[in-house]
Amino acid sequence: MGRFAPTTLDLDGKVILVTGATGSFGRRFVETVLTRARPRKLIVYSRDELKQSEMQIELADRFDAERLACMRFFLGDVRDRERLTLALRGVDVVIHAAALKQVPAAEYNPSECIHTNVLGAENVVWACLTNRVKQVVALSTDKACNPINLYGATKLASDKTFVAANNLSGDIGTRFSVVRYGNVVGSRGSVAPLFQRLIAKGVKELPITDPRMTRFLITLDEGVDFVLSSLTMMRGGEIFVPKIPSMKVVDMAAAMAPGLATKVIGIRPGEKLHEMMISADDARDTVDLGDRYAIEPAFADYTRAPLDGGRLAEGFSYASDTNDEWLSPESFLGMLGQAATVQRRRRATD
Repeated sequence: MGRFAPTTLDLDGKVILVTGATGSFGRRFVETVLTRARPRKLIVYSRDELKQSEMQIELADRFDAERLACMRFFLGDVRDRERLTLALRGVDVVIHAAALKQVPAAEYNPSECIHTNVLGAENVVWACLTNRVKQVVALSTDKACNPINLYGATKLASDKTFVAANNLSGDIGTRFSVVRYGNVVGSRGSVAPLFQRLIAKGVKELPITDPRMTRFLITLDEGVDFVLSSLTMMRGGEIFVPKIPSMKVVDMAAAMAPGLATKVIGIRPGEKLHEMMISADDARDTVDLGDRYAIEPAFADYTRAPLDGGRLAEGFSYASDTNDEWLSPESFLGMLGQAATVQRRRRATD
């Protein structure tokens, strides 16, 4: 079991819905729940019928018919409040993973990103309250902390929406929390697949935006475990942040292609030199829970017991360049190997 694996998992007999469930996270989350728990229903909610069809084939290759009897596939968009409300009838737990995530695309198409990431978050909150869903965990990103690009700004607005939603639940009792973590190794849009494609083409040098650039790194399995374990400890209003390692992008390139030259091409629009997950201002409301931090809600909620954790030092911030934990080349290659195994399995079933 990984560093964030939950010690208990109370999902047996529950009805669970995952928005954006045909994405990398959603697929792995569904596979993990099918392996570890016996939910009454496990609902995939997404807008791409082809990806849903491919996901059904992939799951049928891994699990027997009895285990898959709980699966439901629901076509819909988080932009559509009525459809979302219909899909959430009788649901106990919602994992909100649907989002537009590509930084350059968001910069060029801001209204589309706002409609999905901000208004979609509001629709999820509305639908969950209408259907008296018990627990909601929304996925965020390190780019939501001190954002400089539109994607990060929309996810910050989404985070605020979910945290504040606890003020609206009243006697409905729905609890909303957020998880915020860094770059998923080997995921679409991350730098490692780009390097792999270029290395396979036999390039003479790899493009580096800035030799100083650092990133937080997490595996897909760790991300799923982090969400599941946060689900077990949430009380409502927290933003959970995992303690994960950092690495320089130039060191990633060196690990993947030792001896291959690099070329500095400059930082892209909307890109940070270093990522941050907890700012100094956030830190005043943050507790240390051992393997993670939790940014507590700033508003007073006398019905919610605070999490039992140590307070952080004045001026603390959690950034990828000042992190205490750094990833070795060997560990990074091991993480890449895990991601490659998943991709090979999926290509074999698609």
